[in-house]
Amino acid sequence: MNEFIIVFRESLEACLIVGIIYTLLEKNNLHREIKQLWFGVVSALIASVIVGVLLNNIKVSIGNASIEAMVESVFMFLTAGLLWYVIFWLSKHVSDRAGLEGQTQRAMATSGYGVFLVVFFAVLREGFETSIFLMGSFSILQTFSYIGFFTGMLTAILIGYFVVIQGRRVNLRSFFQVTTLLLVIFASGMVAYGTHEAEEFIVKGNHLDWIGLEEKQEISRVWDILQPKSELSENNNPASYSYNLSGNEKYTHLLHDKGRIGVFLKGFFGYNSNPNWPEFILWILSLILGIRLWRRFYFPSPTA
Repeated sequence: MNEFIIVFRESLEACLIVGIIYTLLEKNNLHREIKQLWFGVVSALIASVIVGVLLNNIKVSIGNASIEAMVESVFMFLTAGLLWYVIFWLSKHVSDRAGLEGQTQRAMATSGYGVFLVVFFAVLREGFETSIFLMGSFSILQTFSYIGFFTGMLTAILIGYFVVIQGRRVNLRSFFQVTTLLLVIFASGMVAYGTHEAEEFIVKGNHLDWIGLEEKQEISRVWDILQPKSELSENNNPASYSYNLSGNEKYTHLLHDKGRIGVFLKGFFGYNSNPNWPEFILWILSLILGIRLWRRFYFPSPTA
């Protein structure tokens, strides 16, 4: 689900940008510039894949578990911040047809590959954001849905085609209204996960003295439920558990944050089976703030 939302959102923005520029070039019979446009699209897609691979290689090259947790924490907060930027800034300008056409007109007035550069950097920006968001989703879920990835991309391409090329009246605001709310929830989950990874850095790096504690058990939890068990009791329903799910030779409940259902709730909503208080508070605050901004943007109060 996360992959579909992320790829759909970013691909739709890229398709609208390319489609608007293509329409302007076609109306003016600028065949050389149209070739530049498609060259820019292909080049940007290749560059996006290279950027994604480089980012992933940098991430997996870290060997120390404590440092890896710290980097993961910082990465989650940066990704959440970038998500806020995408949600409440780029959403306002993605369908700014006049602005895009103005950039294209200026690019055509210059010599060389002006149109190529406009398209290349516009699409590369979307590709970079997609790579960052997908890495964040994978870090939480530890799984990747190729079905969600390609379905989101194809859906965005079809909608972009009918909106721009065919000139159909599609209510883009409704699409962005729903996907923006889902990204608000997703960003709040990243904030929670980033805070959890900060705890992992403190624990694995033996830095508990930094917060005045001696043992991990002293960390205050909002709740601590459904922990994996070595064996089930008579009161436990075997259908609610998975055995050896993480290679730990234990029974893991479906709603544990590493369980079959819990891992989805963790990735999308920021759910945790044993959150610490800073993690819980930051998750609540970011969720409240995000929803309030979402309502203010899509459902503004009537002015007097």
